[in-house]
Amino acid sequence: MMKWIEEFRRGWQGISEPPLALRFGLVVICLVLSTAFRFCVAFLRDDTPYSPYLPGVFAAAAVGGSRAGIATALGGALLGLTLDFGGAPHRLAAAAIMTVYLVIASLIIWGVRHYRSLVRHHRELADRLVNEERYRALVVEELQHRLKNKLAAIHAVVRQALHEHPVAWNRIDGRIRALSATDDLIARTEGRGCDIIDLLRSELGPYGHVRFTLNGDPLFLPAKLAVSLALMFHELATNAAKYGAFATLHGLLQVSWTVADDILSIVWDESGGPRISNQGEPGFGTQLLNVGLRAFDGKAEIAYLPTGLHCMMQCRIPRNGTEFKGTDLNR
Repeated sequence: MMKWIEEFRRGWQGISEPPLALRFGLVVICLVLSTAFRFCVAFLRDDTPYSPYLPGVFAAAAVGGSRAGIATALGGALLGLTLDFGGAPHRLAAAAIMTVYLVIASLIIWGVRHYRSLVRHHRELADRLVNEERYRALVVEELQHRLKNKLAAIHAVVRQALHEHPVAWNRIDGRIRALSATDDLIARTEGRGCDIIDLLRSELGPYGHVRFTLNGDPLFLPAKLAVSLALMFHELATNAAKYGAFATLHGLLQVSWTVADDILSIVWDESGGPRISNQGEPGFGTQLLNVGLRAFDGKAEIAYLPTGLHCMMQCRIPRNGTEFKGTDLNR
């Protein structure tokens, strides 16, 4: 019994038609029930020889397929013409009524067949989308794995090349690690980007979570902007560890951000660090802060206050992957 129900369910969903025996049994059941219904209707109105079979045509076509519906329609036409429960209509009128009946039955069968084809098409489309999504996820995972291995290989090659230059190696090592950590954050969201809070915690966490405070609402950063900000945060954090707030036991860092009209404003404010007496020549970190946000219509301003370094960064958040070519916010 459960097997029959499953066959009928597959037929209704358009997956496959039931076996011939089940379709034949379905046609017989629909004709018997429709004839019984017609017999009952004849007590109220005896000039309805065909319309009681229309529900049977729909049921047979919907569950058993087009062939079962056609067989039920023809069987209903034959029974409507031959069986007489009293007061049979005139032959010409009967032929006209049969024609109307066959037209309606054909429309029912066509509608059910169209529905089944749509269901089958949508199911195939859904299966294809699921398979494509699985394939895409597999490709992205493999690409991320290869990029991670390539970054590790670059890290090893540079380390070997700068083995006799520890100062240069220490400067490069931290930046490569910052890029790797950012890539891991972005990978968790399938390459779309990462939240600015996670990015800051990743860069500042090694210095102790009690040494910094973050003020701002959760903000999702596109991937390319996240990479640029990660390098800038790394340079600022490294500078704070050497000369700023993280170089003393009581130094503190406060990072806050706001968004207005797609413009992201970030304030990096240090306090409690060593007093800055003189400023040296601009290094790579300062140059990175000056040019790092130009691709996003941005800028960065650094001020060495008596309380510590103060940095103001502004940039436009790209929408839907939009890239910027470097217009100036000052104009």
